[in-house]
Amino acid sequence: MVKKDPRIDEYIANAADFAQPILRHIRQLVHAADPEVQETLKWRMPHFVHHGIVCSMAAFKAHCSFGFWKQALLFQGKSPPGRAEGKMGQFGRIRKVSDLPSDKVLISYIKEAVRLNDTSAKLSAKPKAKEKKELIVPEYFLAALTKDRQALAAFEGFSYSHKKEYVQWITEAKTEKTRQKRMDAAIGWLAEGKPRNWKYSNC
Repeated sequence: MVKKDPRIDEYIANAADFAQPILRHIRQLVHAADPEVQETLKWRMPHFVHHGIVCSMAAFKAHCSFGFWKQALLFQGKSPPGRAEGKMGQFGRIRKVSDLPSDKVLISYIKEAVRLNDTSAKLSAKPKAKEKKELIVPEYFLAALTKDRQALAAFEGFSYSHKKEYVQWITEAKTEKTRQKRMDAAIGWLAEGKPRNWKYSNC
């Protein structure tokens, strides 16, 4: 039997009007794909877990996002068919339910994501890249940045290396409590235009 987390109910209720039907639709499909998947709130966003994180969703001012934890394995390093325009999540900026793949396709993705967790599938080690790749900023950090215009502007204006220092510092945290503490500090420093290692520089 599906057990819903009341914190997710609250999250959806507090989301913008356009976002609520999108979040409810995703939630319904996840549980339709596998009733054993559980809900939780991580990094202030709804996550669905089953032997580890399966997927997550989030609502922003003008769009929603939805993504899978093991996207590289699920999509074999490629974007999913019918991906919406945008850079956030595997399905772009979702502004309406129709921006998502069909229910049948999305349920198949969710089932496969659950299977990957059931089999403890892990990402293979990647060789060192010869060229600098686009920095992937976690959804939860982006969500925090969008709440502070000065912090967001500073982060976007920083060099690749300065951005990477912040992202690595946050993602390498061993616990959610530590990650949240680092993220709060990062937002404060960024709002003042400071790089990650500002204490050791003349900035």
